Amino acid sequence: MKKIVLDAGALVAPIPAVVVSCGNGDETNLITIGWTGILNTKPPMTYIAVRPGRHSYGLIRKNGEFVINLTTADMAKGVDICGMYTGKKRDKAKMAGFTLENSEMVECPSVKESPLSLECRVERIMPLGSHHVFVARILCVKAREDLIDKNGRLCLEKADLCAYSHGEYFSLGKSLGKFGFSAVKKKKGTPKKKIGK
Repeated sequence: MKKIVLDAGALVAPIPAVVVSCGNGDETNLITIGWTGILNTKPPMTYIAVRPGRHSYGLIRKNGEFVINLTTADMAKGVDICGMYTGKKRDKAKMAGFTLENSEMVECPSVKESPLSLECRVERIMPLGSHHVFVARILCVKAREDLIDKNGRLCLEKADLCAYSHGEYFSLGKSLGKFGFSAVKKKKGTPKKKIGK
């Protein structure tokens, strides 16, 4: 099918819909972030992109830490609330129905309802224009106990994670295959399985 040329824009999709917790004590806040991801494995590094005008921007810059909390389909309404309102005048955790709990290695709290939280310390701030990127080291990962199988494997596919695409929230769908499935040799006599079936 023919493709149509569009104006340059930030149109990678889907993206994770995460809630970032920052600040501490009376200055604790939550912010919904879509622009985040992994930058490196050793050491484990991540990033979040935040507009300088957002209330959370100042808290993260001041304290040099934050927590990326993955979200589930059940959390979608609360995720939207944390992205729609400012924390300057509102308790967004209360509005969203999220419970804050102590983190292991940073002062800012984590979101208890999150299936997986990454505690991060800022190492670099990169002003890029509309957003500034906080490059951070992942200090600790906390996962829900029921997502760890008997062999110690993290099974995030059981979490019903929430994603964001072009103005809408989605629940991640069924698995299409494990990494490397395209290179696995079929046993003789095994019928070919169609992708997505």
